[in-house]
Amino acid sequence: MSDLPELLRSLRVWDAAVTELPPFDPSTAPGDPLELFTRWFAEAVAAGEREPHTVSLATADAEGLPDARIVMLHGADTDGWAFATHAGSRKGRHLATRPYAALVFYWPALGRQVRVRGPVSTAPAEQARADLHARSAGALAAALTGRQSEELASAEELARVSQAAWERAGREPDAPVPSWTLYRLRPDEVEFFQGDARRRHVRLSYRRAEDGGWDRRLLWP
Repeated sequence: MSDLPELLRSLRVWDAAVTELPPFDPSTAPGDPLELFTRWFAEAVAAGEREPHTVSLATADAEGLPDARIVMLHGADTDGWAFATHAGSRKGRHLATRPYAALVFYWPALGRQVRVRGPVSTAPAEQARADLHARSAGALAAALTGRQSEELASAEELARVSQAAWERAGREPDAPVPSWTLYRLRPDEVEFFQGDARRRHVRLSYRRAEDGGWDRRLLWP
């Protein structure tokens, strides 16, 4: 068994063999964070990030206790950053009680993070259906399996229900999943973090102003 402290000490952040830390001049950043996010996302793809659309989603339960997990970004536009899940899942229940969340993207190939937080709303049901049916058969099968976050009696039960869901997804590519919900986080704040080899990291924060525009400020690393 590996010794965890020793293993941790052996690791390095932003290995030059696989990471390039590009310069970032915040004075040249656009006035809208969505424009910069779109640019950085494209650069993450170009840099070889395999799953740049995966993002950490943080929510809180009725008692205010936090929880986090990885989800997939379904889009980002003037309506907000979108992700989807079952309304009855743990995160769905959290958002029903406390409709506020935070997202964190991490793209180590460029030493970049993007943090987004703000209120969350649900998209109309027809948009959720269109979002689901625009995805793969596997995504539909997973949605049809349902029961997300519920206690599972056995692996055999999962295999049986999943197999039936895959078969239905093949027969009915437009099969409805009423619990499937598309959420949109409309940010109050978006922060862009660019790592620096000398640890002079650049942090640019956009905060929504009262007039609906954005105030920009630098943060200490």
